[in-house]
Amino acid sequence: MFKRKLPYYWIAQFGGWGFYVLLYTFYYYTISAYYSDYAYYFQNMFTEAGTGFLISHLMRTVIKETKLLTLSLAKQIGWMVVTTLIFGFIYSSVVVVIEEKMGWEPEYYIGATFAYKLARMAVGGALFFTIWSLLYLMYHYVVSTQRQRINQVKLEAVVKDLELKTIKAHINPHFIFNALNSIRALIDENPDRARTAVTELSQLLRSSMNADKEELVSLERELKIVNNYLALEQIRFEDRLRVQLDIDPDTLKQKVPPMMLQTLVENAIKHGISKEMHGGEVFIGSDFVADHHELVVRNTGHLVSTDSEEGFGISSTTNRLQLLFGNKASFNIQNVAGHTVEAKIIMPVTVN
Repeated sequence: MFKRKLPYYWIAQFGGWGFYVLLYTFYYYTISAYYSDYAYYFQNMFTEAGTGFLISHLMRTVIKETKLLTLSLAKQIGWMVVTTLIFGFIYSSVVVVIEEKMGWEPEYYIGATFAYKLARMAVGGALFFTIWSLLYLMYHYVVSTQRQRINQVKLEAVVKDLELKTIKAHINPHFIFNALNSIRALIDENPDRARTAVTELSQLLRSSMNADKEELVSLERELKIVNNYLALEQIRFEDRLRVQLDIDPDTLKQKVPPMMLQTLVENAIKHGISKEMHGGEVFIGSDFVADHHELVVRNTGHLVSTDSEEGFGISSTTNRLQLLFGNKASFNIQNVAGHTVEAKIIMPVTVN
């Protein structure tokens, strides 16, 4: 059966005033010889505890209704002092009146004025309600701080999600634009191949739309998109585009950002192979290196390190890795030995 959890406030309220009863019971039996002859000690004690329980709860209701805890910390403290004094006075007045009417007063109250009784009770009442107020204020300050931190984390998650969606929203139109340019180049040259290219494009778009719904997909799924894209581009480049794959089968289940590998391959062809008269080679590798997952894309060509030449794939890859993995991932692109550009991605190993 479902059991509703008792709120922390009530646990603290019952526990605090229950401790009050236990403490004064212990005091009665072990320390105070004077009170051992006081016939109404326990009536008096339960009156004070019960009244304290009710008045402190009323005080809490007033604090909530006046939204005192939404003020600045300095104002909270100021108003809590005032509220504590007021309700401490109310508590003391109620206790003195009940004990006087019921005849439960200690001997030192007999014959004393109401003002004297009230002043004496107010000292203890002020102490109890000050302790109660401090604990209540500290608890809500800690809860408020934790809530702010949680809200900050949620806000950062929302911002990250929006940034990722923005990047994805740029990736797909960018890819479609390039693919359509490739098909347009084939229409006059080879209509049959252009029709085949349209079929390849539709398959690729279907795969990319499914991948676009998630932050991470398996490398195996990403490679299917890459293979569809390469099939489309090989219609255009024919023998000028040579592809080499070196994929460790154990890495196929590793998680990668969707369309990231495809974007790098697309960049390699657009900025590398298409500018070479005799074409070139695109190499795609995936392996575990040390305790990381390493993806490598190499292509024939030369990297010109200016912002206008780097292409959209580089900036999108860097941003997505930072958003998803922080400093646990890295991306680097550089010219390597020979007429070759290498793009290397290092990501944390995902547990399947």
